[in-house]
Amino acid sequence: MLKTIRCTLMRGGTSKGPYFQAHDLPAEPAERDRVLLAAMGSPHIRQVDGIGGGDTLSSKAVVVSPSSREGIDIEYLFAQVSVDQSTVDTMPNCGNMLAGVGPYAIENGLVKAGDPVTTLRILNRNTGKVVEAIVQTPGGKVSYEGDTRIDGVPGSGAPIVLNFLDAAGAKTGRLFPTGKRIDVVDGIAVTCIDFASPLVFVAAESLGRTGHESKQVLDADTDLKARLEKIRLEIGRRAGLGDVSASVLPKIALVATPERDG
Repeated sequence: MLKTIRCTLMRGGTSKGPYFQAHDLPAEPAERDRVLLAAMGSPHIRQVDGIGGGDTLSSKAVVVSPSSREGIDIEYLFAQVSVDQSTVDTMPNCGNMLAGVGPYAIENGLVKAGDPVTTLRILNRNTGKVVEAIVQTPGGKVSYEGDTRIDGVPGSGAPIVLNFLDAAGAKTGRLFPTGKRIDVVDGIAVTCIDFASPLVFVAAESLGRTGHESKQVLDADTDLKARLEKIRLEIGRRAGLGDVSASVLPKIALVATPERDG
């Protein structure tokens, strides 16, 4: 039986996906996740039967609801929908999709727009932390036009400012979740920092890479991916996150010196 559910497809930062209101989705998490998988077209590598883009950056969903908590305008839940598996991960936050929450809430009448900007406080239900969003609303309407540019997105648009409040240890309760500033895994020195979201920093040169390889080259580098996943799984364990094999947290970042000035 065909069922329609309201959503708005929006880009947030370098990601995009559907934004739902919580009352339009099942309240029970497992049933909600089944709906999100069906909406995105998962599990299928191209997500041809849904609105997902066949890529982790375009297989994301957001659930928004008004808040009854004092000092909070909106509550936001992020869901990373697997492309080729029947899994939905609500452990991580996504700062990219978070950028769209303010405009979405204003456009849908969940928050009254100010002039020339609207400031709203968003509770991130993934982490329990609060983020202040500042949205351009000249004349009481959301503005999407502007000169602000970000890497990974062509063109420009109106700026959206996100102030992460008390973000240290957002997921694990500690800025350095393992209790160390430097961990050594399989002979490789790494640093895990939990600021809004746990992230593992690895020097590219320690893995025999420059850090300037193209996405295509990195995607094809099975040896590198296997080594990074081994590091990620071990740091997840040391950080108290348990078995993270089915989660995107902690994420991995390769760090390298710049190729040019500026």
